[in-house]
Formats: sequence, structure tokens, C-alpha cells
Amino acid sequence: MVVGEVASPVDLLVIGAGPGGYAAALRAARLGRDVTLVERGAIGGTCLNVGCIPSKTLIEVADAYALTGRVGSWGIDATSTVDMGRVQAHLAGVVSDLTSGVSRLLADAGVTVLAGHGRFTRPGRVSVEHDDTVEFLDPRDVIVATGSRPIELPGVPLDGDRVVGSAELLSTDTLPDRLVLVGGGYVGIELGCAFAKLGSEVTIVESEDRVLTTFDARTTRLVERGLRGLGVGLCLGHLAVGTDDHGLVVEQAGGGNSGGRVTLPADRIGVVVGRRPDADSVAMTRSGATLEPSGHVAVDASRRAADGVYAIGDLTPGPALAHKATAEAEVAADAACGLPAAFDPTTIPMVVFGDPQVMTVGLTRDEATDAGMEPAAFRFPLAASGRARTMGDTEGTVTVVADTDGTVIGVQAVGAHVAELAGEAALAVETAATVEDLAGTIHAHPTMGETLMEAALGLVGRPIHTR
Repeated sequence: MVVGEVASPVDLLVIGAGPGGYAAALRAARLGRDVTLVERGAIGGTCLNVGCIPSKTLIEVADAYALTGRVGSWGIDATSTVDMGRVQAHLAGVVSDLTSGVSRLLADAGVTVLAGHGRFTRPGRVSVEHDDTVEFLDPRDVIVATGSRPIELPGVPLDGDRVVGSAELLSTDTLPDRLVLVGGGYVGIELGCAFAKLGSEVTIVESEDRVLTTFDARTTRLVERGLRGLGVGLCLGHLAVGTDDHGLVVEQAGGGNSGGRVTLPADRIGVVVGRRPDADSVAMTRSGATLEPSGHVAVDASRRAADGVYAIGDLTPGPALAHKATAEAEVAADAACGLPAAFDPTTIPMVVFGDPQVMTVGLTRDEATDAGMEPAAFRFPLAASGRARTMGDTEGTVTVVADTDGTVIGVQAVGAHVAELAGEAALAVETAATVEDLAGTIHAHPTMGETLMEAALGLVGRPIHTR
């Protein structure tokens, strides 16, 4: 302990104001706790400020721009130009509106917000550093929601200018002529599609032999077809090993020699190979918590990591998704307030906002088979969807998977606008709805939601628009 160190007592402390942190603070405050929220950056965290929200806004901008090239066959002659300065102003406005809204919610709930970097100094004590000052707090309970940080590649260090991460790409006011993205996960796919539609020449480098390796091969084939249709180059089975004056240097994965190295021309290189839990910045182990080999914080079902300490969001095992963090936030806040709570979802939906979009909930047919089940599945083609026809986007499918009892155990979809099916699909799996439940629910026509009903009807042997 520092000589002269004086600590202030705090009821419940939340470290990190991302989607998990601010949701936990709001929940605990509304349950009657005196909540202090510490954030070293901006309210809303990575997702709201430099991740989910600006990226999806940019995708909408890119889709609108690309639409002008599609509507000629619809009887509309349209032209457009891209002004990235105005685009950035639009993105900033969306982010500002949402962050201001969150700040108002926190203020209305009586949450005290402290700017600074919070970290444990020992069990039961947290320091908050801001500028040249340090404040010490002794919280009764702590919920840690510090999220994750980008993974960097040793041979391709970020310089904030030519070699950048996703945050810098999303804030650029200059459209790169040639953009190389390292990483074929969902971030790489989403940014690749957006910048290609805006006019950049895009190449995606992926060390595996296909993109989106966490999805089934059939889905990724459709995604790769969509990427190539946008003019996106795919450099699969290659590693990024360095840069030179011309661009990104890559070599074949597993090659082990420099003879096969080539340079992909690039004005800008985006490194988007994933993220790792940011447990170090808050010194989690000093709280009494333990870390798993993956770097995640070990927690129980209530998200408890140590006595009076809870961890949520990207810090804990499972997908690094904002909606997972928000769900965990309620569990941790309830547990800290003495209420029975456990995080035990049947499924967590995943969506990729590329072109086409990808949505998955629960198990695929292959995953169910590998788990020893005998699943049944029906794949409904979007070409048979009236709504898809009206929008001019008929490439893709919606698949419903059921077990031998007819319970829905999974839904997968690939195609335009299928992200909007995630809510109903997750509800079906989470509540153990039957295929007959889906098939017998009247869906509005013409909507994309009908595709779930159509797939279910096919699965029970009563197809309408398919054979």
C-alpha cells in the first residue's frame, strides 16, 4: 500500500462503460444500489463508438450507394458520388445520438460516472487514474466489463496511418484506392463488402482455406461467391508476414520459406484478425480472479470471478458479442444485488452483415449429427420468397433444423436481410418451440419472416412454395 493512500468506500463499482458495463450499471441502480461507473474512454465502449454502430452505419451508406447501380433494370436512372467527409459526419451523428442517450439514462438512474482507468491494486481495492491524479476506491462489489482489444500481428505492426485496425478504417475520411484486409472473419467480411461497394479495390487475406471458418462450408461458399461478385479478391491459405513500399507481403500458410512470398499492392492495410480479452489492463488477477489459458476470466454461472467480483462480456468465455455482454450484465447485476441469477442461454445468435448477410442460431445439421443426434433439416430457397423477389435479392437460403422430437434446435440463413430473422429464430430455439409451432404461426405476407414458416412447412412435409 502506498503511504498516505486514502480510499473512498463505494457500494457497487462497474469498470467499463460498454454495452455490458452500462447495462449492468443501469440494472443495479434500478435495483437500489449506489452505482459508480468508471470508463477510461467514451461512454458506450468499443461497440458503440468504434465498432458495431459505426460499422453498420457505414454498411448502410455503402448499400445505398451501391443501389444506384442496381436500379436501372427497375426503371430508375440514378447516379451518386461518395463524399467521405460527409459520410464521417453522418457516422459521428449516429454515434453521438446513441452515446448521449446512454449518458442520459445513466444520469436519470443516479449512476455516478468517473472518467479514468480503473484497475485492481489488491482484493477489494481499485485505483482510478485520470490525467495526473489517482483516486482509490474500496467497493463492496465490482462488475468488470473492460471488453477486449485487437490482436496485432508481429510482422505487421499497426502504425495508425498505413497499417491500421478497424477503428481507424471506420473513421477514415479518405477512401483508399487499394485496401488489403488481413482476416477473413466477420469484421473483415463486413468491412470488405462496405469498402468494395464504396469503390475501393479490396483484397482479403485469410490463413485458412476459406473465410468465416466458424460457419459451415456451404454458407462460406455463398459468402465467397458474394465477395467475388463485388470484385473482392480472396487470398486464402496465406499469412501476412510483413510490409514493403508497395503493400502487404504474404506467403503460403505452412510454407516455411520465403521463396513463395508475394506483395499485394495496397494504399492501406487493415489488420482485423480478431480480439483478445482485456483482463490485463484492469489487473484482474489482483482481485483474486483467475484467468483461463485463453486469457478469459474464469467465472461461475452468476459471472462471479472472486468474492464480490464479477466479470462479463468479452472477458468471459464465449463469443465476443455485444448482445452476450448485455445479457450477462443483467445476470451479474442481479447476483451482486443478492438475487438468484445464472447465465445459461440455450443459444446466442450470430450475424455477419456482409453481402449476403449470414445468420446462425443453435446447431447446424452437421453439428447436431456430430453431437450424436439424428436431426432433420429443410432448406428453403430465397428464390421462392415473394419478399425477396420484390427486393431483387433472391440469392440464399433459410434452414430450420429439428431433433427427432420435432423441436427446433437450429436455424441458419444466408442472403439479403436475413439478420432480421435472428430474433424469431433465437426465440424458437430458446423456448424449445416445435417445427409445428413455426409452421402453424401465421406470418405476415410478404415478409422475410415467412421464410422461417416456409422452411418449417417443408420440414413437416407440407411445403407451399417449394417441392
